[in-house]
Amino acid sequence: MSSQSTKPYTLIGTNGSPYSMKMRAILRYRRLPFKWVIRTTRNSSLIDHVKPALIPVLMLPEDNSTMIDSTPLAYFLEERHPDDRSIIPEDPSHAFLSHLIEDMGDEWLTKSMFHYRWMYEADIKYATQWIIDEKYPDATDEERKAHMHAFSDRQIGRMPLVGCTEENRPTVENSYHRILNILEGHVDQHRYLFGSRPSLGDFGLFGQLCTLATDPTPLAIMREEAQRTESWIRILEDASGIEGEWLSGETLNPATIGLLNFAGEVYLPFLQANADAFDAGKENFSLNLLGHPYTQKTFKYQIKCLSDLRSRYASLPPESKNRADQYLRETGCLEFFTLK
Repeated sequence: MSSQSTKPYTLIGTNGSPYSMKMRAILRYRRLPFKWVIRTTRNSSLIDHVKPALIPVLMLPEDNSTMIDSTPLAYFLEERHPDDRSIIPEDPSHAFLSHLIEDMGDEWLTKSMFHYRWMYEADIKYATQWIIDEKYPDATDEERKAHMHAFSDRQIGRMPLVGCTEENRPTVENSYHRILNILEGHVDQHRYLFGSRPSLGDFGLFGQLCTLATDPTPLAIMREEAQRTESWIRILEDASGIEGEWLSGETLNPATIGLLNFAGEVYLPFLQANADAFDAGKENFSLNLLGHPYTQKTFKYQIKCLSDLRSRYASLPPESKNRADQYLRETGCLEFFTLK
């Protein structure tokens, strides 16, 4: 399908959703025509039928059918528009590493996003106000207050489910500082993780970092520690004017190596511990991450993430797998793809 279709896609989401921001940025970079529709009580009937009730929702131009889940959506657009500014690196080993980083953004960095938004009073107050104003444009002052209270209570109540507890605070906050440090000085308008053009991995990080660059506490940290990374985020929000090339398979940006080191030290051990606990029938699991104890409920979806990563690794062509192995071995990731 050509992106020159006269009918645009419709992307339905919210400005408070990192996955909505991720998909909007991908559509903008790829120059695919679309309408951005903020989900409100006025238009909720557009997606009331969508199950599970997740955002963003992509509505197809030819029949108004709907699809969800940002990672499958990104690959779906690749299939429909293979020649229109792809975000999948040409080298298969880089494509796999890009997917690993994107998965880490979606499933681990999101903990930092959720933690900062609902742990600190200033962030709770700020986020609750504008998110409710966006969703309920016709609410009275009294209704607005009730919605704010119910929404913040619900989100704060979900924190233990995703590992955002007081016990886990050091690991989750150190993760944010570490990722900012890895990116700072190595990404900018002309330097991305796999070349001078953004990849799926860049957009996976962007969705979470865009939200972290909105809320007061993580924004202050970013501006203190990683101002150039904040600039990179602002540019990536609409990179439709960016032109660039992919790196060769033998080269990687230092930030990409740093993120793979982080995956080997934190994200993949987390996925493995979760899978081991599930196999053992345990409701919770614990491990040490970044020098601190980390405990969380077992989460079935992240077992699917680990299985998918291993499947993608196993399907690499031999030459590409050898190149990927070099980086995975150097960064402590390889053992998680060779476990029986």
